Amino acid sequence: MRDPVANQTGETTTRLRRFTLGPYQTNCYIVEVPNQLPGTTGVSGLTGSARAPCWVVDASFGPEPMIRHIREAGLELKALVLTHCHVDHIAGVEAVLKAFPGAELVVHEAERGWLTDPELNLSAFTGFPVTTRPANRVVREEDVLELGGAKWRVLHVPGHSPGSMGLYSESEGVAISGDALFAGSIGRTDFPGCSFEQLERSIRNKLYALPDATRVLPGHGAETTIGREKRSNPFVKAGSS
Repeated sequence: MRDPVANQTGETTTRLRRFTLGPYQTNCYIVEVPNQLPGTTGVSGLTGSARAPCWVVDASFGPEPMIRHIREAGLELKALVLTHCHVDHIAGVEAVLKAFPGAELVVHEAERGWLTDPELNLSAFTGFPVTTRPANRVVREEDVLELGGAKWRVLHVPGHSPGSMGLYSESEGVAISGDALFAGSIGRTDFPGCSFEQLERSIRNKLYALPDATRVLPGHGAETTIGREKRSNPFVKAGSS
């Protein structure tokens, strides 16, 4: 789990908690907003029926720790947002939505059919095909998702997959990058539908355009910053062609 993320004024508005799950060590996140209603004491100890809202971003194998945290913290899951629809990011979708049936399932429009197709989501090649219900909300570049007053902009970053997307909040100074950009690395481009050239453009034009101080929360491995990757990422250097 990560510490609360503070916005640029120093006021904690959003907490992002990392859960590293499954055989592929996939980073999944709970994005939660402390409840600020009068008479409440944050996420727990709420008065009345008010519950603090949250999202899950990606749901890998064995999502029970995330489900347990949401229940124990008294959160209300508003949406399960998928950065892309490869098996290691969707294997826990049904378990999460069964636990919280009121939550939306959100994907990029380029992968709206992947959840129901084991070949597209690559699970067919693992020997354990995975399918889920279809998404009930699709998004595209520059759409804005809101959670507790914080706005998260959709960044379409294809290359690792056609519908890969990041989520960027200017107020929180955070980008959730999925499998596009890692600390010192980038997403694989040897799967069907991948393209190194496309991923390179996505990183340079979308992610490297963010402020250097932006925290990057990737789909695998340690967190990093935009500035650090622009300076030292061996696969995509800022300003190179």
